[in-house]
Amino acid sequence: MIAIDPHKASWTAAAVDSGLQPLATLRVPVSRDGYRQLRRFGRRWKVVTWAIEGAAGLGAPLTTRLGADGIDVVDVPAKLAARVRMLSTGHGRKNDDADAISVGIAALTATGLRSTSIDEAIAALRAVVEHRDDLVKQRTQTINRLHVLLTKLIPAGAPTQLTAQIAAELLRTVRPRDIAGRTLRRLAADLVAEVRRLDRRITTADADIATTVEHTGTTLTQLYGIGTGLAGKILARVGSVHRFRSVAAFASYTGTALIEVSSGKVKRHRLSRAGDRQLNHALHMMALSQIRHDTEGRAYYRRKRAAGKSHKEAMRCLKRRLSDTVYRQLLHDAERTLAAGPAGHSGAALSSSAAD
Repeated sequence: MIAIDPHKASWTAAAVDSGLQPLATLRVPVSRDGYRQLRRFGRRWKVVTWAIEGAAGLGAPLTTRLGADGIDVVDVPAKLAARVRMLSTGHGRKNDDADAISVGIAALTATGLRSTSIDEAIAALRAVVEHRDDLVKQRTQTINRLHVLLTKLIPAGAPTQLTAQIAAELLRTVRPRDIAGRTLRRLAADLVAEVRRLDRRITTADADIATTVEHTGTTLTQLYGIGTGLAGKILARVGSVHRFRSVAAFASYTGTALIEVSSGKVKRHRLSRAGDRQLNHALHMMALSQIRHDTEGRAYYRRKRAAGKSHKEAMRCLKRRLSDTVYRQLLHDAERTLAAGPAGHSGAALSSSAAD
């Protein structure tokens, strides 16, 4: 097993044999020459398998290069490699060589690890989605700063739902004569212009996401409560649905599966705070949309409330059911794409109800 601990500027490789013993290690820079050194390192053994920690994350550039050369890569989760290192005889000592060896041991001993390939469309979609999220954060920060300035210029400040247009209209009513007031008004005008610029960039990002989502051929948007924005986030965060062996594994990844904390005769479950929180939020928005309209999800939510569950408990139940539905829809899309082959998508989309 050739195991890689990837970093921004370096790749550390470790060769681990079937007896879980390290044979050799190598550290190379992230470059074309570094990649060639890794390949020569791997050719020292007749039969090798490549494993990368976070193959779809920080290790994505190396995964893409190996995939272009026809080499499959096993994706090792960072948490799994960390557990191996903590349980080793090195008493948890951490360095790049130890990390790479832990990745190799995890790849050789863990079950259920899958080979990873980088889908260029999904990689592009994830980049655009993360770019939009950054723009939204910048806009929120700018709006908050604008609120502070308007509070100093206008009695009672601005309304809660502040937009660039509303802020501009408010500023037209303000004509301070003192130096401090004129300075604050000028800064507020600059922030209004910044909000407008961010609004335009967010609109452009939304259009890019919609185009990319349409290009993937996904049918997620046929599920009630999922538009192109949420569909793009789900596709970007999930990647290949085949890396999840069941609906339960997918629910654990989305943080919608309750965690059992039973002991003896006491059987209890608690809310999971693990999983991908952005996926969990996407399912939460989907659930809110469904309970506000006449849908199967709303009927399911009401049945849970009638059974004595609180609003939060019923929402958790609905989110878990929606997680299962999204997983099956993603699986159907993946199977439909495989059936279509390189010529494109074939067949009609599978309809799914909110509560399955």
